Amino acid sequence: MAVNMDTDRLGLAALRRLPVECRPLLRPGTVPAGIVHLGLGAFHRAHQAVHTEAAVGAAGGDWGIIGVAPRSTAVVDALAAQDALFSVATLAADGAATRVVGALAGVRHAASDPAAVVGLLADPVIRMVTLTVTEKAYQLDPVTGELRADAELVADLTTGRPPQTVPGLLVRGLLARAAADTGPLALVSCDNLPANGRRLRGLVTQALALARVPDGPVGWVEAHVSFPGTMVDRIVPASTPDTLAAARRALGVADLAAVAAEPYSQWVIEDDFPGGRPAWERAGATLTDDAGPWERLKLRALNGVHSATAYLGALAGAETVAEALALPHLDTVLRRLVTEDVAPSFAPPAGVSVPGYGEEVLARFTNPAIRHRTLQIAMDGSQKLPQRVLHTMADLRAAGRSARWVALVVAAWLRFLLGYADDGRPLPLDDPLADRIRAALAAGRDTPAGVVDALFALREVFPAELAADDEVRADVVGWLSALERHGVRATLAGAA
Repeated sequence: MAVNMDTDRLGLAALRRLPVECRPLLRPGTVPAGIVHLGLGAFHRAHQAVHTEAAVGAAGGDWGIIGVAPRSTAVVDALAAQDALFSVATLAADGAATRVVGALAGVRHAASDPAAVVGLLADPVIRMVTLTVTEKAYQLDPVTGELRADAELVADLTTGRPPQTVPGLLVRGLLARAAADTGPLALVSCDNLPANGRRLRGLVTQALALARVPDGPVGWVEAHVSFPGTMVDRIVPASTPDTLAAARRALGVADLAAVAAEPYSQWVIEDDFPGGRPAWERAGATLTDDAGPWERLKLRALNGVHSATAYLGALAGAETVAEALALPHLDTVLRRLVTEDVAPSFAPPAGVSVPGYGEEVLARFTNPAIRHRTLQIAMDGSQKLPQRVLHTMADLRAAGRSARWVALVVAAWLRFLLGYADDGRPLPLDDPLADRIRAALAAGRDTPAGVVDALFALREVFPAELAADDEVRADVVGWLSALERHGVRATLAGAA
């Protein structure tokens, strides 16, 4: 039997067939674009797109989002075939609720048509560029914040070739905007970087210097472009065939761009938008003068705990975070990490209890409907651990305090890098520094102390003062020795 693709797949033609509770708040094509978003991954679709649709639905405004995928074509192709519609399933222990989102005003693929993306960034109707491109795409040293000027980035900034990197796209777009003087712009990082607004400003400033841009365009950027900091929070696992099958059951049509997420969603935004913004406060966002305390709270007490759970869980053979938290004593150890190490390391937002926040985090992690894979979280550890874990350690040591539980997280990552779980199964190393890590391990001594010495020498990850700290080194060597000799389960039992 022939299938009518117009009605068997999500799109404008299928909207009338959707259950009423699943229909979008906005109809694509009715809200003009005002935002370009770089990074069309699952997190953006389940977080900023949802908040923005709700804000425009509540208060109006020409704030449709043009979503740009830097490299992969899969999501662009799926969304283009669906009139830029997709669904988000909110998964709770007692069931799921699915709704189609209509915030996207269009989609683009940067790698195949970078000139079109540069043109968008210079278009006067666009007053905001948001980003969820993951930590590594910024090409910043996670320790120093210095721009890593590899050959691709240098070519983007010093030749006339079409830009192929995220910094190259941004700089080329800003220069085109400055040349046309098309009005102010906000560049908004929604990635898990410390001081992400300041880091993004630093990226642009360094890239303009590397490109030897004249004072005129540099001055235009300084006068007309803002870099508000943000904190974003929602657990959004990678979509799977099960995600797509559940979307079809809920909608009655296929959705090849479906995503699923937990019920919780938080967005804290510094209110610095020279070209205006959606009424995000009408959609539950927190507008503030300083997102820093919220960012540190999330990076240290959620992302750091997430990484700890991922590495310890993967080593113990747990496929998902929820399965990892079922390991005996892991929840106790994570509570001690939060209360004894994370909480004393920084000043939280006014009125927020870090241990209380940690309890909420653990409750979210145990949601059985969210199958967040430990190996997905374990990716890119060299980029994630400095801000999620090592900043906590550095602040504790600077205050003369022990960082024993943070040292366990570091040791778990080092043990993960050895490439095998406690039962001998291989573990993948998916990391921008994979070759450096393998070379360091091959050149070092095959002992816990040798592993620590070899990897502590990676300055892109470990600051010199931490690498030279005898107490830190002793703690990490001790935990790594226990993990290698006894495995995760016995180590947790002994620690708790």
